Amino acid sequence: MDGSRPVLILASSSDRRKDLLSSLGLEFETRDHGVDEAGVVGATPVATATERAVRKARAVAAREPGARVLGADTVVVLDGEILDKAVDDEQVREMLGRLSGVEREVITAIALMEPGADDTHTSVGSANVTFRNLTDVEVEWYVSTGEGVGKAGGYAIQGLGGILVKRLGGDREAVNGLHTSGVLELLEG
Repeated sequence: MDGSRPVLILASSSDRRKDLLSSLGLEFETRDHGVDEAGVVGATPVATATERAVRKARAVAAREPGARVLGADTVVVLDGEILDKAVDDEQVREMLGRLSGVEREVITAIALMEPGADDTHTSVGSANVTFRNLTDVEVEWYVSTGEGVGKAGGYAIQGLGGILVKRLGGDREAVNGLHTSGVLELLEG
């Protein structure tokens, strides 16, 4: 980067977030945020995703005071309940069973901290995702891929999980973990 702009740091180790940010042609570095996401729960799913994104940005900004820091968080919401990252195959199996044939909302919040600022600027993108009615064989196949572990809702739409989807409406990149239109607005603002 040239010396006139502060370094942009993505507070994430997510490959999909790195890929999405790279697709914008931006130069950036990454840092692990170290935030316990499950320990952050807001009054609503949007508030939860936003607060998690803010905490991630703040955690990295505290260690990198001269940088612009971008934090992000994605939550899957079914009937008002947040389905966090699946921790193991059994949880992937259970989540896929609950999501089979039904629509849910996927929310991605982003937060940008500027150098020397005390507050963050935020943006939220969302989409509605509906899976096909999944058979037990399809669920077991997907569980066997290992792809759903560590993913919100137990699936990765940008990977093999994409074939489980019947319908997607809204911001596809929000489902992938970083709504890029919001990123550009924050960076230009």
